[in-house]
Amino acid sequence: MCSKNAPKDLSEISKKLNLLYYEYDKYQNTFMVDSRYNKETTYNELIKLTYELSKHNIGFFRDEDANIVITSEYTLFSSLKHRISHIFYTLKSYRKHIYTLSENEVKYAKPLPVIKTKAIEQTIDLSPYEALIFTSKNGVRYCDSLTPEWRKIPAYAISTQTAKQIKDLKGKIAFIGKAKHSDGFAYELLEHLRGKRVAYIGAEKIVSNLMAILKEHHIACDHIAVYRTVCRDYEGKIKLPSGAIIIFSSPSTIECFLKNVEWDKSFTAISIGQTTARYFPDTIQPLIAENTSLQSCVYKALSL
Repeated sequence: MCSKNAPKDLSEISKKLNLLYYEYDKYQNTFMVDSRYNKETTYNELIKLTYELSKHNIGFFRDEDANIVITSEYTLFSSLKHRISHIFYTLKSYRKHIYTLSENEVKYAKPLPVIKTKAIEQTIDLSPYEALIFTSKNGVRYCDSLTPEWRKIPAYAISTQTAKQIKDLKGKIAFIGKAKHSDGFAYELLEHLRGKRVAYIGAEKIVSNLMAILKEHHIACDHIAVYRTVCRDYEGKIKLPSGAIIIFSSPSTIECFLKNVEWDKSFTAISIGQTTARYFPDTIQPLIAENTSLQSCVYKALSL
């Protein structure tokens, strides 16, 4: 049984605890652990998460993959039922044709890289800044390749995926956005950044209103472009199977996908967030994932 004060949406727990390594998948009713990280890295979050669930009298058990499965009552039967369900879930993924549009390996999906990023070689001086804004993992990686000084400055990340990259590279995470889109993230930042000198570090092309919103609220923010995104060129159009589900993680992936693939009415588009969704042509109506991660997009695809 759950307590009266238990969150109605279990994803609220992820937000409250600022979880980096566990992501709630409502379709499996499970907090999925990021399997790319070892137990030592995820252990502290495991303790925080299970404590919070226990506090609200929310039943759970830990499966063989270290995921936290929500259940009203843990028995050998419920454990077996979960294992069988997980096997069918995996088999279902093989029947579906799910594609991500980068080289990143994502469980249950096939990579179809249509974009590539290139560093903007330069010397950057971050000493004037008291805060750094990152809205992508690429922004963090390319900044780190240019100077290690960014690690000393508080970093504000749009999502847990970006925050994980900051932490992996030994940066100082000051805040993780909860809004799931760039405009909402900008408004979240206002109370944190007033009176500070700020740099927004990322792609050469800005596709959100983040900078404009900060300026409108009298927060000085410089844009430092550390990489650019370009389309990959394939010889001839790529043929995808009927019913393919394609995951779009940025406006660039929309542009570059449509340059290389003829859209078919049997395809389904899933957008990683609201900002990306605004860039689809009128003929394509995307579904939007619950969380701003590629894995969340894949879970959405598997639910269809």
